[in-house]
Amino acid sequence: MEFYSNGKLFILGEYYVLEGAKVFALPTKFGQTLRVFPLNSLVITWKSYDADSSVWFNDEILIADIISKNIKQQDDKVRKTLIEILHQAHQQNPNVLNLKSGFLVETELTFPRNWGLGTSSTLINNIAQWFQIDAFELLENSFGGSGYDIACAQNNEPITYQKVNGKVLVEQVQFKPSFADKIYFVYLNQKRDSKEAIANFRKKQKDLTHEIAEVSKMTEQLLQIDDLNEFIHFFKTYETNLSNVLEVPTIQQLLFSDFNGLVKSLGGWGGDFVMVASHENPIAYFKEKGFDTIISYQEMIK
Repeated sequence: MEFYSNGKLFILGEYYVLEGAKVFALPTKFGQTLRVFPLNSLVITWKSYDADSSVWFNDEILIADIISKNIKQQDDKVRKTLIEILHQAHQQNPNVLNLKSGFLVETELTFPRNWGLGTSSTLINNIAQWFQIDAFELLENSFGGSGYDIACAQNNEPITYQKVNGKVLVEQVQFKPSFADKIYFVYLNQKRDSKEAIANFRKKQKDLTHEIAEVSKMTEQLLQIDDLNEFIHFFKTYETNLSNVLEVPTIQQLLFSDFNGLVKSLGGWGGDFVMVASHENPIAYFKEKGFDTIISYQEMIK
């Protein structure tokens, strides 16, 4: 059996999504495959490959330990997390794992795992496909989070996403800006822990009723923009407003104040990728500042 899930980039509505705002995200051409083979032993042998084919995780877990959620103190973080996810998947569908046979499972990323394009969300969605269970429920009961990344894993088109009173609303939308060749994604050479980013946001939380309504409206407005200058102005306004809520400077103010164009944080502020939009090709500018991973819109987005 083989399953595949798309990676993700959160374009508009990060943080606000947690409070029910309608937001916008893009599935990426990069993702993760999961392959499952039967095994004549009562274990799951798990092997995870990075994009360069190197093995970054290799372990053997007793199926009995997954079913009973037997996590030992000496188990490393990845093994603990994997047992938790598989145990929860088993709770949702007890027909896949039994004490009669086992599995060899291989996962393979098509992007370097430090990029933050969804190593966890693509894994959750692949395991949900394997177990034939609801991926949003599996996420809720394991990693937690808004679930927009699961929606990206499952869709091959741009999406709007909203979670209201536990109900997930996903809609595929048209987003084909004529200036797509002026949009790039630059990796900031550091991964951001989304759990930590969410915790920081919750600490600073005020009454965001107005902002949530505004972001939902902006998501609709974004889909109508077809002028690069308008796109840049739109996101600079959005970044300034979110900067005031988070009480931290925008990434452009912090690192790229002399850049002629837009530099926008994606997802948890302070790491992973930024979205860049400018009339001039920005590659030389970012390379000069030590950022060598610069991916065009066409290379990144489905």
